[in-house]
Amino acid sequence: MFLPTFARILRRLLGLVAGIAAGAFVNMWLLGAVASLVPPPDGVDPNDLESIRAHIGSYEPIQFVAPFVAHAGGTVVGAFLATLLGGYRNSLGGLVVGVVFLAGGIGMVLLLPETPEWFKVVDLTAAYLPMGWLGWRIERAIRAPRT
Repeated sequence: MFLPTFARILRRLLGLVAGIAAGAFVNMWLLGAVASLVPPPDGVDPNDLESIRAHIGSYEPIQFVAPFVAHAGGTVVGAFLATLLGGYRNSLGGLVVGVVFLAGGIGMVLLLPETPEWFKVVDLTAAYLPMGWLGWRIERAIRAPRT
């Protein structure tokens, strides 16, 4: 009885780690991909926090699309993989990934307090926990038996 329980716990932990790692990779990839379509203002080095901080006032609303898409996309992919690999039947795996990414989002808000309030609210309320739930739902919909 101990081994199956230990194996299930180990599978879930490894699923979470893989989901978080994959979600972080997707986040960074999407940030670059979307930023190439909607580039930051002139003079901004998107890889330099001080450069972003110095120019955040010159960002147009459309230029906040890249970070939002990256945060939401990374969370969905991470939650999907955590659920798939971890064998979760409930939303716990997806929501744990959402909470981890939400913590990162809160960290970015603290590092960039100059970010407009509207973006902070939209990003923190829509890009993490709802996307963690969505990643779980997508995985469950794919795995669900067809009738």
